[in-house]
Parts: sequence; structure tokens; C-alpha cells
Amino acid sequence: MIRTIVLDELQFAGNLVDISSEEAATLRETGLVAVAPAHNDRMLVTPAGRVGAVQVGDLLVEVKPKQKVGLSRLLFLLGYAKSPGFRPDDVQGVEDTDLFAALGESVARQGERALERGALCGYVHVEEALRTVRGRIRVGDQMTRRPGMLLPLEVSFDDFTADIPENRILRAAIRLMMQVPRLSESIRWRLAHLDSKLDGVSLLRFGAPLPSWTESRINERYVPALRLSEVILRNMSAEAGAGRYSVASFVVNMATVFEDFLTTALREALDRFPGETAGQYEAFMDELEPQRPRDRVQIYVDIVHSVAGRPALVFDAKYKAASPSGAYPNADHYQMLAYCTALEVSRAWLVYAGPGEPLERRMRNTGVSVVEFPIDISQSPETLLKRVDELARAAHDAWHTERALEIRQELSA
Repeated sequence: MIRTIVLDELQFAGNLVDISSEEAATLRETGLVAVAPAHNDRMLVTPAGRVGAVQVGDLLVEVKPKQKVGLSRLLFLLGYAKSPGFRPDDVQGVEDTDLFAALGESVARQGERALERGALCGYVHVEEALRTVRGRIRVGDQMTRRPGMLLPLEVSFDDFTADIPENRILRAAIRLMMQVPRLSESIRWRLAHLDSKLDGVSLLRFGAPLPSWTESRINERYVPALRLSEVILRNMSAEAGAGRYSVASFVVNMATVFEDFLTTALREALDRFPGETAGQYEAFMDELEPQRPRDRVQIYVDIVHSVAGRPALVFDAKYKAASPSGAYPNADHYQMLAYCTALEVSRAWLVYAGPGEPLERRMRNTGVSVVEFPIDISQSPETLLKRVDELARAAHDAWHTERALEIRQELSA
């Protein structure tokens, strides 16, 4: 029987639970929760700034995101950050109950849709040493590697095979899900059946970079399964673990997820305007001093849209909770004022992950405005992307109006 511990991401007080020291050590290693000894041989389990789930043997620990962001929404944020084409139906069928069961069901469902007409095949360029001629003989390699030898021959050819990047990614995700402990027998059987359809496809080494693929008319039936598979392979692990326990974990940092999503979504939304958008924009707070050129105050701004090589729009992603009165920390406004000063812009946008309406604050004696712009990430993907589009247009229109005013003032001077 599964023992379950459910925590809220913003929960300050932990849960007192009866778990073994071995289970506690394994939980600490995942980074999802902090575990500390408490009275009566019990352990205090508290959130550690991340969300997700960890299953250690028959113990399941879940940390839920704020605002009741469900699994389907979380997967959408993760997927869109890596691939702007990620669509809501790419995670269709994901339920918000047991995370691992939901992921297993989703992988099985998407995999069945991808493989219902059999495994996709394609041409792969192969370079091998063979005892017969196939394709083209690589004369240079033959002379370098086997001088004076007739066999084997260094050849290259294009092979029509199922061992292509799409199938490698899909099989790796299926194999990883099959290692999750205590999945239902029906899901495990479906995953095993899908794995058998990919027999002969190379297995990816855990932690290795995922092979690249390009969406096309040929592989369109694979696309939802591939995007979900990539999310799972980047954020999930399943292994034997310490001692006698098997361990599965799906752990993400929501602050990083929100920043990555906002960077990608804003880059897409601002693409229709002149200029270019960059994440983690590098700049300096202080002037360059010739006598100490390397000793400078460096800053990395979350998102900057530049026009003609000059910063024009400045954004900072904040995955924070507002106070009961709806206010956000003053330190955020100090930070944005510093960014505006260093980058010579008159307006910056603080983008919070939460409900609410935009609020502009003019900083005294500076000519700088900081706009608080909340984005409710619990909304549907369509509404979420529409909100980002509204942010991009509002920011560009404000900058364009100010720039036009500056030009008129320069011409009249």
C-alpha cells in the first residue's frame, strides 16, 4: 500500500511523518524536500523550493505548485520553454491525481497514437567497416586506418532503418517510465508492448544529450509523443536508489520553469516587432575603469528586447507570491530601477506568476516607471499565451510612444 505525503509549495510548516532514516536520506538526495529529525523518532518533511513527486519504495511524496497548477499545465510550461510549437493537446489526457500514474498513462496513450501504424523509418547516414562493398568506399580513411589491407573496407552509405532520432527518444522515455515502481499492471503492459514495437532501436545513455529532430509532414503523428518524451527525459529519473529502495523522481524548479517559459513566449510574441529578444542579457552596473577592467559589477537581466542594438524593453520574471494585501517585495522594484539605470531605459516590466491586473509605479525623482504585470499560470495554455502577447504589445506600444515623443522633442530643440 502506498504511503502518501502531500505538501504545498508555499507551505512553511512541514509534516511530521514516520519514515526510516534510509527513506529520509533518499528523499534529501532528490532535492524536492528537506528532511530533519524531530521528536519521538519522527521526521519533519518540508518543501525545498521545488515541485514534483518522488516515490521511494512504497512512499510517495508530492509537492504541489502554488495556484493549484495541475500536471497538464506544468508539462505545457516545461514543453513550451524548450519548443515554442508545444501545443496543449501534446499533453492531452494527463490527469492531475497521481503524478507518476498520469505520466505513465500519457506516455502510453501518446506512444500508441504514434506507433499505431508501426514504427517510423528513415534514412540514416552510416560509416562502417565491412567485408563487402556497400555504398561508397572512403579511400582516405581506408589508407589511414588500414594501409596495405584489402579488408575490411571503410564504407559509407544511407540506410533505411527504424533506428532514427524520433524512435530513440520515444523508446528512451518508454524505458524510463517502465522503471517507475508500482505503476499499474495495465500501464506497464502497454509500455512493454510499445517497447517491443521499437525492437532494434538504439538505447540512449541516461544523461546524454537528446538527438535532434525536425517536425515535418512525415513525422507529424510522432510530434505529441516526442515532445512529451523530451519533457520526461529532461526532468525525470528512475533508478535502483540507495539500499533496498527503488526510486522515481520528477522534480522541477518552478522559478526556472516560469522564467524559461516567459523568455520563449516573449521572444515569440515580440518577433513581429523590429529588434531581437535575448534571455539572460549581460550588462554592467558600473562604468569601465581602465586601471581595473575586469573588476566590474555584472548583471544578467532575465529578458531584454533590443532595437538597433540598444536595450528597449526590459522584463524580469518573478515566481513569487504576493502578500495578503496583494503587494510584492520592495526589493524587486529596487532591482528594476537598477536595471533601468544601467541600460538607459525608462520603463521595466516585473512579470509575476499570479492573478491580478497590471499596475504601473513611477519611481520618485528618476523618470523611471516599473510595471507589475501578473500572469496567471493556472489558466489554459491559449489564455496564457494570449496574456503574454498582451504583455509584449503593451511593452512595445509604451516604448514606441515614448520614443516618438523623444524624437519630436529632439527635432523641435
